[in-house]
Amino acid sequence: MKLREITDALERWAPLSYQESYDNSGLITGNPDDDIDSAMVTLDCTEPVVDEAIERGVRLIIAHHPIVFGGLKRFTGVNYVERTVIKAIRNGIAIYALHTNLDNVDTGVNAHLCELLGLESPLVLNPKEGTLEKLVVFVPNAHVEPVRAAMFSAGAGSIGAYDECSFNLEGEGTFRGGDASQPFVGTPGTRHHEAETRVEVVLPSHLRHEVIRAMKQQHPYEEVAFDCFQLKNHQPSVGSGMLGSLPEPLEWTVFFDRIKTQLHAPVIRHTTLPDRRVQRVAVCGGSGFFLLGVARRMKADLFITSDVKYHQFFDAEGIVLADVGHWESEHRTVEIIAGYLKQKFPNFAVHFSHVNTNPVKYY
Repeated sequence: MKLREITDALERWAPLSYQESYDNSGLITGNPDDDIDSAMVTLDCTEPVVDEAIERGVRLIIAHHPIVFGGLKRFTGVNYVERTVIKAIRNGIAIYALHTNLDNVDTGVNAHLCELLGLESPLVLNPKEGTLEKLVVFVPNAHVEPVRAAMFSAGAGSIGAYDECSFNLEGEGTFRGGDASQPFVGTPGTRHHEAETRVEVVLPSHLRHEVIRAMKQQHPYEEVAFDCFQLKNHQPSVGSGMLGSLPEPLEWTVFFDRIKTQLHAPVIRHTTLPDRRVQRVAVCGGSGFFLLGVARRMKADLFITSDVKYHQFFDAEGIVLADVGHWESEHRTVEIIAGYLKQKFPNFAVHFSHVNTNPVKYY
């Protein structure tokens, strides 16, 4: 199949618009029109991973971490980033990254962490602002239902556990067509009054073009009057970190042993453990210290993340802060990426990289 078919599917799951401003998710090397028959999934795309792809005849590497974060001004091979990109391009290997956009969906990295650790009823810890828009369109009354249904089918009108949500207000519209117009109703050169319905729907920003296109295909007017504007509402299913609960409170040592087993963590750095048991747990794969205050406000007993600095541990008043290691918190992300691809493309070959890319060693 074409590379763009795979990347389009991945971006329907984790839209690129959900990534953080500093990130570089998406297609890093490769032509979207290239033919691809298999992919290899890894946490990091490094030189040994590219070598493995070459050896196994794989032409697409899907990584969680982008090999390129900032712009590259030279390709001289002076560092591992340049060498990795040069080798991939020379050998016709595409590199695709699913990073903070996969962190920020409620079926992504943190949801998998909750599942691995046995946390139930997980919710996004810090919902993201600026991912929702409202589309307002004016439709002649007799055509409201097909226009509304088209927008719903394209992904508009979902709010939490509800779908096909809209607001509708009847009124009157006026217009006058020019000499070159071919109006659906009325006569060119004469002002026309038409009974119309104002239809409002909420939609994810990344679906704007699809929803507008679907609406226009069903709208009878030659020139459609509509408005689209961004909302400040948070989208509950999009954002960083997650919060869940254990079915029953556990002793800290019992739950920490579970963490070490499930995440293959040789050690857990943590603050002082209180006398009470642990039940309410917040997680953030990767560097998530910025969510400590949110986890505390949400009454979590424990916040699990990584890359915590020495002095930051002092800030964990009223909550236990645990650093399990960056690689440890995210390396099992490859399982959900592979699972998603196998579900979408049952006949497409998906391999796991055998390279352990963790640069941190323990003695």
